[in-house]
Amino acid sequence: MDVFSALQTSVSGLQAQAFSLGNISGNIANSQTVGYKRIDTNFVDMLTEQPAKQQSAGGVAAFSQLTNSLQGGVAATGVPTNMALSGDGFFTVQTAGGTPGGTPVFSGTTLYTRRGDFSVDRNGYLVNGAGAYLTGQSLDPANGASTGTGPIKISDAALPAKPTTSIAYAANLPSNPTTTSGTALLGTLPGGDPRVLSGSAATAPAVAASDSAAFVGSSIAGGELTAYSGTGTPVSVQVRWAKVANADATAGSGDTWNLFYANQTATGTTPSTWQNVGTAFTFNGSGQLTAPTGTSLSIPNLTVNGTNLGAVALNFGSGGLTQYGSAGGQVTTTTLQQNGYAAGTLNSLAVTSDGKLTGTYSNGNTVGLAQIGVARFNAPNALKAVSGGNYAQTADSGEPLAGLSGTTIVGGNVEQSNTDTAGEFSKLIVTQQAYSANTRVMSTAQQMMSDLINVIR
Repeated sequence: MDVFSALQTSVSGLQAQAFSLGNISGNIANSQTVGYKRIDTNFVDMLTEQPAKQQSAGGVAAFSQLTNSLQGGVAATGVPTNMALSGDGFFTVQTAGGTPGGTPVFSGTTLYTRRGDFSVDRNGYLVNGAGAYLTGQSLDPANGASTGTGPIKISDAALPAKPTTSIAYAANLPSNPTTTSGTALLGTLPGGDPRVLSGSAATAPAVAASDSAAFVGSSIAGGELTAYSGTGTPVSVQVRWAKVANADATAGSGDTWNLFYANQTATGTTPSTWQNVGTAFTFNGSGQLTAPTGTSLSIPNLTVNGTNLGAVALNFGSGGLTQYGSAGGQVTTTTLQQNGYAAGTLNSLAVTSDGKLTGTYSNGNTVGLAQIGVARFNAPNALKAVSGGNYAQTADSGEPLAGLSGTTIVGGNVEQSNTDTAGEFSKLIVTQQAYSANTRVMSTAQQMMSDLINVIR
C-alpha cells in the first residue's frame, strides 16, 4: 500500500465511523421511543486482490445491523388498549393516506410494528402514537362470528339482548330430604290429583295455587337464577325438588325425584304456582343418575309470570346430578347459570394474552370484539425499517406467518426501546477515537506527500 492508498483507506474509515456515529445518535435520540429497535453498525473490511505475501490491510465499509428480534423492556401504562408483545412477532398495521371529512382512508399496504401504544380515536379505530392503525379480524359481539379483516373499529352500538336458551345445572340431592312440613316424600297433594311423575309426560302436571303451601312444605329449594327473554326482560327462575318415590328393591327401582319451577311467583296474598318440568329423575343405590339418560333435557315453553322464554335446555352433564347423604337434608347446588343477558352499553375495553380485544358491557357481559393481527417472520432482522416504528416486508425477510405461536400479548403495557444508553455512550467514545485516528492518518499521509513534492523541488 502506498501513501495514496493509505489516504483512501483513511477516508473510508472516516466514512464508516461517521455512518456509525449516525446510528449511535439515532439510537440515543430514540431511547424513549415506544417500540423502537436500535440499529447497530456492522464493519466489513475491503481488500484488494494481492498475493498472500504482499497483502495489506484494506479499507472498511459500514452497514446497518437491525435488532428487530431483540425484546425491549415492558412498562405498564394503565391504558387498557395499550399492548406489548412478549416474544416474537409484530402487530399488523396500516397507515392512512388521508382523512377527508375526518374519516381515514387507508393505504391498504400492511406494515409491521412493535409500537403498541394504541388508543381509540374519534372514529373508533385503534391507532398508535405514530399514526398507524391496528388491523385484525373484527368479531360480532352478539355471536362471536368474524365480520371481516382490516383496521379494527370499535362500535359504540349497544350489545343486543340474548335470550336464555340453556341452563347449566349441577347439584347433589339429599337421600333423606328435610322439609318444613316434615314430609320427606311428595305423593298426592290435597284434592286427590296426582302432581308427580315416575317417567315422562307430554303434558307436564302443575301444582295449583291452592296446593302451593302443601307443595312447598314437602319439597326443598333447588336454587334461583335470572333468565332473559328475547327482548332482554329479566325473569327470576326458582326451582324446587320433590322426592316422589323411595327405592324399591323388589321392583328394582331407585329413588325418584321431580323438578318444579315457579311459573307464577307469589304476589301479596297470592301464592306461587309450580310447574313440573315433565321428566322424573331416578337415582340408583350408589347415588348416580340412571334416568333420564343423556346429559340434558328440554323444558318446553318455560313461562314465568306470563313471560315465555320458549324451550330452554337444562344441561346437567355427566355426573352433574347426584344423590348422596347430606347432614342438612338440603340441595347442594354447585352450578347454576344461564347463557342469556339483557341489552347493554360498552363500558370498557381490555386485551387478553391470546390477542383478543374484549369489551365489558353494562349488563356485566364481557365479549370478544376483535382478534388482533400479529405476524412473525423467519428473518425479522431483514425487514425494511420505515418511519413511525413500522417495518415493511422484504424478499430476505420471507413471507409473514400469522398467529402468536407462543408469543403472548400484555395488555395495559407497552414495549420500550431496546436501546441501551450506557452501551451507546461506550460505542460513542470508541467511534470518536477511531474517527480521530483516521484524521491523523490523513494528516500523516498529507505530510508525507508534501515531503515527496519538496524533494522534487
